[in-house]
Amino acid sequence: MPEATLHTLSDPGSTRPASGLSRLAPVHWLALAFLAAALGLAAVAWATDNGFYLRLATEALIFAGLAMSVDLLLGYTGLLSLGQALYFGLGAYVSALVLRDVSPSFWLAMAAALLAGGVAGLIGGVIANRVKGVYFALITFGLAQVAAKTVYNTRALGASDGLIGIPQVQVGFGPFSLDTADPLSFFLLVLGLTVAAYAGLSYLMDAPFGRTLAAIRANEKRVPFLGFNAWRYKLAVYVLAACVAAVAGALYPMLRGFVSPELMFFETSGNAVITVIVGGVGTLVGPVVGSLLLTALRSVVGSWTEHHLIVVGVIFMLSVIFLRKGLVGALLARLSRRGDSRAETGGTTP
Repeated sequence: MPEATLHTLSDPGSTRPASGLSRLAPVHWLALAFLAAALGLAAVAWATDNGFYLRLATEALIFAGLAMSVDLLLGYTGLLSLGQALYFGLGAYVSALVLRDVSPSFWLAMAAALLAGGVAGLIGGVIANRVKGVYFALITFGLAQVAAKTVYNTRALGASDGLIGIPQVQVGFGPFSLDTADPLSFFLLVLGLTVAAYAGLSYLMDAPFGRTLAAIRANEKRVPFLGFNAWRYKLAVYVLAACVAAVAGALYPMLRGFVSPELMFFETSGNAVITVIVGGVGTLVGPVVGSLLLTALRSVVGSWTEHHLIVVGVIFMLSVIFLRKGLVGALLARLSRRGDSRAETGGTTP
């Protein structure tokens, strides 16, 4: 099938395929601005020897990975998952067990979490993709609840107490190594992984695979007539999202030194969905921005009152009402209007 046909279906307002660079350049600029701000934060925290804010920012980046997995489903495919915490928690538990009981190896823990996320995502995807719409959301919610209750009642996994005593590890990069016990080193490591995930997923979403997902989101019934199996693509992106969530979860025990069943509860999945909506659906960088914003707000407001969830709820409602594209989506729309205005001005200048 010609690329132009697929592009027209995924973006009905366009009649020809736009270059990936021109379509994604504003998002990339925002990502670069975020990276610069993150490095600036790291420099300030290092200069002031303040590890608390580095740990807080690291936690925000870890949950940003979970939010990006939600964005792959919701923003690019139109699938609302209410159970991504299943794969996030699975990655956390597998990582914790490997580090504690097998070997304190960063790469082994990450590989095991990735494999577990892929297998669980394949099983969950086959089950969830049998239905559509709200039933898909309910199935993902149910799968996560079953997994959470199972872990909660399994003594070998620490039951309600979770797993503790997760060791800190050295992360080797050839002749160099980073210590996860050092706040700055671990922050830079997680930041690098977040940037790599964003770059890889952005490239994939701008490739034919991503355009097919967008076509499924726009009109799934037409996709088979274009020569694509929509079910297989939905299963593939579901497995991909599960792997992203599991890898993000694998970093959590390295930061906190423990894991608990609460990581699989609906609150974790719900927070990820809120993060995506506040930051910007279908942007990938939006979940990162939303995670940093909401994590900072929870920390600040939580120091004043225990009812910080009320503030998060108000922000969510305001985003849905006034910023339907999220913070990043609204900013991109504004930049697009300014670009169109400049183009029209340039075109009418004698």
